Amino acid sequence: MGKLVVLTLLGASLALIGERLLTFRERFSSTREIKSTEPQHCHLIEGLENGSEDIDILPSGLAFISTGLKYPGMPNFAPDKPGRIFLMDLNEQNPKAQALKISDGFDKESLNPHGISTFVDKDNTVYLYVVNHPHMDSTVEIFKFEEQQRSLIHLKTITHELLKSVNDIVVVGPEQFYATRDHYFTSYFLVLLEMFMDFQWTYVLFYSPREVKVVAQGFSSANGITISLDQKYVYVADVMAKNIHVLKKHDNWNLTQEKVIQLETLVDNLTVDPATGDILAGCHPNPSKILVYNPEDPPGSEVLRIQDTLSDKPRVSTLYINNGSVLQGSSVASVYHGKMLIGTVFHKALYCEL
Repeated sequence: MGKLVVLTLLGASLALIGERLLTFRERFSSTREIKSTEPQHCHLIEGLENGSEDIDILPSGLAFISTGLKYPGMPNFAPDKPGRIFLMDLNEQNPKAQALKISDGFDKESLNPHGISTFVDKDNTVYLYVVNHPHMDSTVEIFKFEEQQRSLIHLKTITHELLKSVNDIVVVGPEQFYATRDHYFTSYFLVLLEMFMDFQWTYVLFYSPREVKVVAQGFSSANGITISLDQKYVYVADVMAKNIHVLKKHDNWNLTQEKVIQLETLVDNLTVDPATGDILAGCHPNPSKILVYNPEDPPGSEVLRIQDTLSDKPRVSTLYINNGSVLQGSSVASVYHGKMLIGTVFHKALYCEL
């Protein structure tokens, strides 16, 4: 009887491992054939060589870009350089990227920026919220943007026990934001185990000075997050599950699931087209090439537009896809008046006219 129990448990364990292995391989498959779809008028942005992980564009056309992310398991072309925040004015005929100065009193050498989000106050003061990983920890930094000086004034560092493995952020009020946790564990080995076993222990949290709480959970890896133009829905990318969750926002800041939009690619950061309300998603069409990076066979890039988000059949179209010959590891795309910026986890950034 004891041998039968042992054999049964062994068989069940092997079956589970086999199922997990097949699922893991399917998620990170590199066999997908990529046929390039690229706007005719695109060029790489000078000065952005070490990633452009997230991009947020103000209604005025000023675009903030986070660069230099150091993230466990991801390639990095400048491991000894701190991260930086760049600015582009998309109203210019040939916009250039300019690194913003950061005020004294902030440890610039420890800046390791991930997701970013802007907030414009009633008096038109612009604040930039930055997910930061100093020494591989997680904080949220609040900066005030000084447009004339092209500089950032550091105001506050936010820490909390729920702000662990933070990936992205969307600001919804003064010192109020939603943020995603993309991994439960912090050890790289345990993160790999978590990805392999698909524990679904990651979540979305809400932060305010009065209250911090988990408002949505059960994600394989909660990644990019943004909010609809009418502020009624929050969109969350579950990168490992290849989908986007549409969550309804309630008066108490809690979120409830409205629907899930399943895709065929790993979805990273999300933005909303200010003209149409469509979702733009920066995606990874062959993610295993990021985990095992080979410059001779680089990871590709993909940008999707999702229209009619709340309908029974949302429409998904491809704005950009490349096999890595131009742009590697796309993480975000953002548009403004017919212009599109595409950022990457560790590579370059692209400017396109649609």
